[in-house]
Amino acid sequence: MPLEAGLLEILACPACRAPLSDASTAETPELICTSKDCGLAYPVRDGIPVLLVDEARHPA
Repeated sequence: MPLEAGLLEILACPACRAPLSDASTAETPELICTSKDCGLAYPVRDGIPVLLVDEARHPA
């Protein structure tokens, strides 16, 4: 289930405050920080973004 466009516009990375982009696939729904320095990937569980730095996946 994709996030509403209005919600995505107001969400920001809790680590660096950069905007987030929806990079969801069927297997891994997640939001990616758009900052080149940060790039953390936050999971989306049951349609709810989990914006906790401890839950984020670090870029490879």
